[in-house]
Amino acid sequence: MPGINIRLKDAPRERLVTGTRSARFSRLGYVRNISDRFERNDAGGFYGCFDGVQVTLIQVFPILAATRRPDLLPKDMDDARTLLLERGLLAPEDRAE
Repeated sequence: MPGINIRLKDAPRERLVTGTRSARFSRLGYVRNISDRFERNDAGGFYGCFDGVQVTLIQVFPILAATRRPDLLPKDMDDARTLLLERGLLAPEDRAE
C-alpha cells in the first residue's frame, strides 16, 4: 500500500492528536476514518447530514407547487418519490408501494 507524508502546523496537529486520543484510534486509523466519512463511505459522516435536507426539499417542492395547481400534487408527489428512490433516500419500510 502506498504511503504519504503530511506536514501539519502545530494547531491542526494538536487537533489530530486530541481527536485520535478521544476516539481511541491510531493516528492512521483516525485519518482513514475521516477519509471514509468524507468520501461518503460512511452514511453518518460528512455528507450524511445533507441527506435529510435533500429529502425535505424534494418533498416540500411538490407541496409548494400544489398551492398554485392542486391538481398536480399526486403527480408531483410520485415524481418526488421517484427522486428519493433513485438517490437511495427512502427508508426500507417506505420503499414498498
